[in-house]
Amino acid sequence: MTAPSMPSPDSRLTVSALLDAGRDEAPALSAPGCKPLSYGGLRSLLAEVEVALWAKGLGREDRIAIVLDNGPEMAAAFLSIASAATAAPLNPAYRAEEFEFYLKDLGARLLVTTAAGDSPAVAVAERLEVPVARVIPRPEPGAGAFELSWGTAPQPHGHTATPPHRHADPTHVALVLHTSGTTSRPKIVPLSHRNLVTSARNVAETLQLDPNDRGLAIMPLFHIHGLIAALLAPLSAGGEVCCSPGFNVLKFYSWLEEVKPTWYTGVPTMHQTILLRAPRHPEIVAGHRLRFIRSSSSALPPTVIAELESIFRVPVIEAYGMTEAAHQMASNPLPPAPRKPGTVGVAAGPEIGVVDSDGAPVPPGTTGEIVIRGPNVMSEYQNNPKANAEGFYRDWFRTGDQGVLDGDGYLSITGRLKEIINRGGEKISPREVDEIIMQHPAVHQCVTFAMPHQMLGEEVAAAIVLRQGAQASDQELRQFAGQRLADFKVPRRIVILSEIPVGATGKLQRIGLAQKLGLA
Repeated sequence: MTAPSMPSPDSRLTVSALLDAGRDEAPALSAPGCKPLSYGGLRSLLAEVEVALWAKGLGREDRIAIVLDNGPEMAAAFLSIASAATAAPLNPAYRAEEFEFYLKDLGARLLVTTAAGDSPAVAVAERLEVPVARVIPRPEPGAGAFELSWGTAPQPHGHTATPPHRHADPTHVALVLHTSGTTSRPKIVPLSHRNLVTSARNVAETLQLDPNDRGLAIMPLFHIHGLIAALLAPLSAGGEVCCSPGFNVLKFYSWLEEVKPTWYTGVPTMHQTILLRAPRHPEIVAGHRLRFIRSSSSALPPTVIAELESIFRVPVIEAYGMTEAAHQMASNPLPPAPRKPGTVGVAAGPEIGVVDSDGAPVPPGTTGEIVIRGPNVMSEYQNNPKANAEGFYRDWFRTGDQGVLDGDGYLSITGRLKEIINRGGEKISPREVDEIIMQHPAVHQCVTFAMPHQMLGEEVAAAIVLRQGAQASDQELRQFAGQRLADFKVPRRIVILSEIPVGATGKLQRIGLAQKLGLA
């Protein structure tokens, strides 16, 4: 008698299989003030949505745009659509012109949006003849449960849909996102089930997540950081995800008290804002259940790490990720392993190298371009031969980041290659200047950037936000920097602001900042 064949480990690398880590009755998705949705309930929801999509002729390769605010319905919609077809979450704050670009560029076959219908995406979709389905919450099963209300059904488009009983293959594309497009047309990044699940498990392993953990999701769920680290990683460990309606520092401490999360992940601007309000909530800070705080998406100044650890009395784990790697590439480890503030830690998933301009490896301690390879890394950009030719050294993906590996394998990011300031031939890392100016006791935030200069090509400038109640002039800050930096690195222009413009995910953006501040 032949023994029944077991599924190979590779066949389990799908979004729906990732949920097998949770017990049927265990909470999977929750939200402040809401009944949790169990893993059993979430698995049932995925099956229901898959059947509903297949009934409308939508298959694995069909791109379904999702325009929903943060919350449990957004989390559940992403999980179910990525399991059945290809999810394409978009920022709800986009304007009509932006929605038109993205829906066209994606070739979207359906728009999934809120029941309220007040998004400009709906009018754009109707004009482009893209069908719209609305998410109707069903609170009875638990947070995130929903059904789809259909308008016009999608029209057949000639491909034969995979039968609904066929499971997704790890090679199928589960998620498509656009790069930021700061300096060029946004590129489409297709990420397979294997990419997503591998990265989620890498994060869970790094953070030692288990079924007892409850994460507070404050990152946008249209962004790779939020989708992988805040959502998929804890679910891959059988833990709970409490889905906030989006980051709101005025509510953060009440959530900390009500939800009692064991961890959260955010970007530096979030952590800095949380720090500003910590003195107003001493009892909540003293009674929290956090076992660590995670930071990613851009550099967290060492001074901020020290302050967070001092106030919350838990380790701050800084990680390094990007869309093309399905988020995590490197991370500082949890104690008792050593953390090195100022670094993004050791390889935490893919293999990491540092190479010279010819793609040859450089010795430890030498600055070069960071390259990666591994099963979480995308295979190619969609329909973009030029970007693919420029983006790879053989099987290594070029991150576009400049950095250095030390003898222990800890990686330091010295800047984006495109953000390096070229002042008359002198190359300046903006992050180095940031970290020096952040040491001034009056400075809360600093972003150094390139400002056009008629003779030098580029000059150094910095945008500063002062601590509440603190005072410092631009001249004082320049003198402070001049005592610690070579003269050519000292900002020639310092702009003191009440807040620094950020991108949709709260990430500070150096490229284009001179134009935004009227310094071009």
